[in-house]
Amino acid sequence: MSIRRMKDLDCRDKRVLIRVDFNVPIDESGRIIDDHRIAAAIPTIRHVLATGGIAILMSHLGRPAGKGFEKAFSLAPVAERLQLLLGKEHPVHFVSGGCVGDAAKKAVDAASPGEVVLLDNLRFEAGEKGNDTALGAAIASLADAYVNDAFGTAHRAHASMVAVPAAMPGAPRVAGLLLEKELRYLSETLSSPDHPFSVILGGAKVSDKLAAIRNLLPRADVIFVGGAMAYTFLHAAGETIGESLLEEDMVETARALIEEAASSGTELMLPIDHRCAQEIAPDVPIRVCELGIPPGWMGLDIGPETLEAWQTRILDMKTIIWNGPVGVFEQPPFDQGTTGLAESLAQVTRKHHAVTIIGGGETAAAVKAAGVADRLSHISTGGGASLRMLEGADLPGLASLETG
Repeated sequence: MSIRRMKDLDCRDKRVLIRVDFNVPIDESGRIIDDHRIAAAIPTIRHVLATGGIAILMSHLGRPAGKGFEKAFSLAPVAERLQLLLGKEHPVHFVSGGCVGDAAKKAVDAASPGEVVLLDNLRFEAGEKGNDTALGAAIASLADAYVNDAFGTAHRAHASMVAVPAAMPGAPRVAGLLLEKELRYLSETLSSPDHPFSVILGGAKVSDKLAAIRNLLPRADVIFVGGAMAYTFLHAAGETIGESLLEEDMVETARALIEEAASSGTELMLPIDHRCAQEIAPDVPIRVCELGIPPGWMGLDIGPETLEAWQTRILDMKTIIWNGPVGVFEQPPFDQGTTGLAESLAQVTRKHHAVTIIGGGETAAAVKAAGVADRLSHISTGGGASLRMLEGADLPGLASLETG
């Protein structure tokens, strides 16, 4: 994927519009719970400021109705945190209430090189999710150059990702440093991974990961399938799964994928034992089930034998991509499989210099909870976008960037 990058952009005296992903968790008191996404955008913002540009930032936050300002979804807390991260030498001017209009234009016109203008929530405008060309043109009119640094929304055809750069055909349109890093790890690794190459897929439904499995079968040496989606595969293979989650309409598809993996030479590894309970709740009776799960019980995590077998294989790998927890990791003790795999990925990264990539979302939360996030090669900022890349799909947010 050949697109222009920050090194190709002359920022001096330019108003540089940057699509960032500041969709961070904020509690009821307006306190930011996790500022990882804000911090991840700082290198790109600092690059623009340090090279003489004005950084105009736009982002969404949460799910407002698209009918105008909603205080609960304002980026005001983000503006305060951003100012702390950048320091007083780079003033942050916040445009409260919207991303277009007189207030936005005045803030941009008044800004000087080395300063930041943060527009309020893009999704206050209905046209953002609708990829409205008029909204895109209005936002584009604020700037001289466009930078996409929001990998987390690159799979969505929204105005800030598509209509805005499309309205700037003569202006530089480049990938930010964070987006560049995401593409380097995900796109380039998928196109030419070091072997042995394995993929760990978890989550609830086969249907959510079907396209990824089909795309990866010819590429990967091993695909580990965990989480609730594994029980549809196990049912298709003739095993009893008790009350575990089952996608009835995906059983034949799962059976076909098992056969396809066998014929392609890719090893499809399914759980051989399970940590089970009769409900998902604290302090419930737990049992480890082998050779099938009895009626009344459901599999909620991979079992100890599965974990040991998977860890052994993982230590032989040169490249590992992981998307989706392999158990209900939010509810101990059903986090043991996910935590154990996270620790093995950290070990193979450190000791064997393997490339380990975490596909964002819940998987990123799980490896952070396991305390190994800083010992892995890359944690993606976009769960949905990383999954689309595993599927081999094009990302709308990249289509309007300059190539070369």
